[in-house]
Amino acid sequence: MAESSQDTKSAANRAVQSINEKAQGILKQDLSKAKGVAYDALKSKAYLYPLKGILYFLSHRSLWKPFTSKIGPYLAVSAAVVGGMFALTYLPQLAVLVFTSGPLAPVTTALLVLNESSTIVNIISRNWILQQAILDTFDGTLISRNATTMVREGREVSSGSDPISRLGKTLKNPFSKFSPTALVRYVMYLPLNFIPLFGTAAFLFLQARSRGQMVHGRYFQLKKLSASQKQEWLEKHTGAYTAFGMVATLLEMSPVANIFFTYTNTVGAALWAADIEEINSTMTDETAPTLTEAAKKVQ
Repeated sequence: MAESSQDTKSAANRAVQSINEKAQGILKQDLSKAKGVAYDALKSKAYLYPLKGILYFLSHRSLWKPFTSKIGPYLAVSAAVVGGMFALTYLPQLAVLVFTSGPLAPVTTALLVLNESSTIVNIISRNWILQQAILDTFDGTLISRNATTMVREGREVSSGSDPISRLGKTLKNPFSKFSPTALVRYVMYLPLNFIPLFGTAAFLFLQARSRGQMVHGRYFQLKKLSASQKQEWLEKHTGAYTAFGMVATLLEMSPVANIFFTYTNTVGAALWAADIEEINSTMTDETAPTLTEAAKKVQ
């Protein structure tokens, strides 16, 4: 019996050690690239696309249908999550942050709870409520930008003038579930919020990088990129996707308005994809900084 207990304890220790080593590896990998990523993020100007998405969405009523059809369920989930998180976690986290952030603790704690709430809402909504609506918004935006041929690689498209009404049966659905690696990163980086100002900024920055790498899942699928081509593209343009992810994350942290920004960020990502497509339709023969050039279209 004692020997069995010892074996169980050893197995548990090995499991904990394995998780710890994996977390340290992820942290080391992320932080080693942070400085270069930050520079590339600013240079790319990709952070302008979420803002362009807002303007484009507001000026194209034909893209509103997926948004208006899901407002009720999304707001109910969002209100429940945000209200519950502030009621249950704000004071406990404030009690900890007051020792590290001092007078800024109420603000940093509120930002932390909003970020946590946003993550939970995103997991729930993108997996069960908004998945098809977001896909329709992305594809509809591409059609409005005359990228119909590309959209036909992933779904049926009929004739007509309304981009959303033209969307038919989905042949391929690229929007994946919240990945385990993203969850590990999120939990692992939470303690950064105990560092005044810099810690919260670093936490948002690292989360934005993970978020940014998911915004073109549909585009990569429509382009029929292999896993290696997709990874190569993302690694080459980590800064640009982080810049987009930072602005998108901050916008979606807004209580109540987060559903609106979820859709406008999708529109912004589709506009960015359309601009990349105009510059370089292959994405594999890259002789110029295509994402930087595409970002200039925003200005």
